[in-house]
Amino acid sequence: MPVVTVFSGTFCNESDVIEELVQRTGYHYITDEHVVKKAAVLANLGEEKIRHAMAAKTSVFNKFTHEKERSIAWLRLAVAEKLSEKNDLIIDGLCGLLIPQDITHVLRVCLIAGMKSRTEWAKPRQGSSQKATLKEIHQSDLDRTMWVHSLFKVRDPWDSSLHDIVAPTDRMTVPEIVDLIEDNLRSEVIQPTDTSRRAATDFHLAARVGVALAKEGHNVDVSARDGAVTVMIHQNVLMLGRLEEELKAIAAEIDGVQNVETRIGKGFHRTDIYRKYNFDTPKLLLVDDEREFVQTLSERLLMRDVGSAVAYDGKSALEMIDEEDPEVMILDLNMPGIDGIGVLREVKRTRPEIKVIILTGHGSDKDREICMELGAFAYLQKPVNIDVLSEKLKEAKEKMRHNRNGLS
Repeated sequence: MPVVTVFSGTFCNESDVIEELVQRTGYHYITDEHVVKKAAVLANLGEEKIRHAMAAKTSVFNKFTHEKERSIAWLRLAVAEKLSEKNDLIIDGLCGLLIPQDITHVLRVCLIAGMKSRTEWAKPRQGSSQKATLKEIHQSDLDRTMWVHSLFKVRDPWDSSLHDIVAPTDRMTVPEIVDLIEDNLRSEVIQPTDTSRRAATDFHLAARVGVALAKEGHNVDVSARDGAVTVMIHQNVLMLGRLEEELKAIAAEIDGVQNVETRIGKGFHRTDIYRKYNFDTPKLLLVDDEREFVQTLSERLLMRDVGSAVAYDGKSALEMIDEEDPEVMILDLNMPGIDGIGVLREVKRTRPEIKVIILTGHGSDKDREICMELGAFAYLQKPVNIDVLSEKLKEAKEKMRHNRNGLS
């Protein structure tokens, strides 16, 4: 029995189409939330962290942590497991696009409408102003655009190359759309075959390998065919041979893998360097108004596989904390506007779990006493030995791990 995926714009009368489609076909209905819940259980992570991978905005730390890519790896595995459990599925949302095109017993449906119709449909459901409705629609469309681009490098989420059916819900009635879907479900070309079933099995294997590599901090693409796994490296790497051997060793441990090969992707010759994420290092925010110093410090830490984001004043640092999820801050005291003690006080009030390391060249004994009383993790003087600072960062990360596990 074929699978149906439905990808829709917000307020495109999707719920009415889905409701009638479920009634007519008797298919099991699965949403992104079902997939997120399953992925969170598989990954032993919070649902919000998994869900955030589908948002347009990517964390400033993601280029070091690969959190978005790791979450997508778990979502891909959750979808693959759903497919292995049942065929008669309607998968509604963004996650249906994770299913490879070579699984041909999947009917890919897109529902979209013009902006005028979407705002009209939104009115009775939202009870909000037209401006607020338009903002919600535009944000939703942006999320879908960035999701599609991250998967296919295509900018138009409604591009017909991604879907078998693109139905304009403002120009077709619900029964007409469902009739069209049912007609296509009866088509010979959409029926499961031995080849398409093997492709689904390959998808499941590739997803399991992808998760195994992501768990070790790697950001690569994985495909499989009849037990033969291909790992694609898209970024330049200083020691390619060593990386290839590590990737092959991890992939070979997965049940069902018969052999592994690595290939170089299109982006390999770009200037950015492949970096495996080190789970022993924290997501670090550097806060200092001395731009040359903080940029040099960031580069020196990166040489020790510690990636960081940078803020040049207290106000910007607090805004980043509201929007991002840093685990450790290295904070200067003397800054214009909100000084370091003011930032520390606010951080400990709103995000007490963040470990704050004071690094200053002008602090006094009284400043040290105040900072430690406010909850600073450490107080260091400039110039600081980079090895000492690196060790403090590791201690902060270990302290966080103990706190999460309920240890003293």
